[in-house]
Amino acid sequence: MKQRPYILGLTGSIGMGKSTTAERFADRGIPVWDADATVHQLYSGDTPAVRQIAEMLPEAVENKTVNRDTLKAAIAKDQSILKKLEQIVQPLIAQSRADFVAEARDNDVDIVIIDHPLLLESSSERYCDGVLVVTIDAAEQRRRVLERGTMDEKTLEIILAKQMPDAEKRKRADFIVETTTPEAAERQVDAVIAKIKDSCNA
Repeated sequence: MKQRPYILGLTGSIGMGKSTTAERFADRGIPVWDADATVHQLYSGDTPAVRQIAEMLPEAVENKTVNRDTLKAAIAKDQSILKKLEQIVQPLIAQSRADFVAEARDNDVDIVIIDHPLLLESSSERYCDGVLVVTIDAAEQRRRVLERGTMDEKTLEIILAKQMPDAEKRKRADFIVETTTPEAAERQVDAVIAKIKDSCNA
C-alpha cells in the first residue's frame, strides 16, 4: 500500500508573501493545492456549487458564474445565508483536497502543500501533518499591501480584523518562513523541505 504524503499547511496574513512562498514550493516540484483557486473553480461553470447557489440566491449567479460581490452583500444582510453557503461549498472543497492528496499518494509524492489563507481560522490544520506560517513585520506588510493599489487602509484594517493575529499564527506554527528578502525566503523553504524529508525518512 502506498504511503500518504506529508501534508504541510501553508498560511499567512495578507501581504506576508504566502502566494510567492507557495510558488517556491511548486518550483521545487512539490504539488500545491490552493484553497482560493478551488473556490474560484467551484464558482464558475456548470458545477454543483453554482447550481445550488443559483437555487438559493438566483441574483448571485450570472452566466453560470457566482458574483462574489452580490453574494457578500446578501450575506451582510442575512447571516443565515453564510451557513447555507458553507453547507454547499465546504464538502466540495473537502473532496477536492482529498482527491489532491490521493493523487499525490498514487504518484508516490512525499510532500504536498495545502495553501489556505484561513487555515487556522477554519481549523483546517487538523487535515495537516504540519503548519508553515509565512510572516513579515507589520510595517512591511502594510507597505506591500497598500503599494498594490488595490485597496485603501480602511479595507486593509477590515481584512486584518477578520484574520488571526500574526503573533498567534506563529505560536501555532511548526515552521516559519520570514519573507524579508527573496534569497532569505528561498533558503528557509529549502530548509523546511529538508527537515520534513529527514523526519519522513527517520
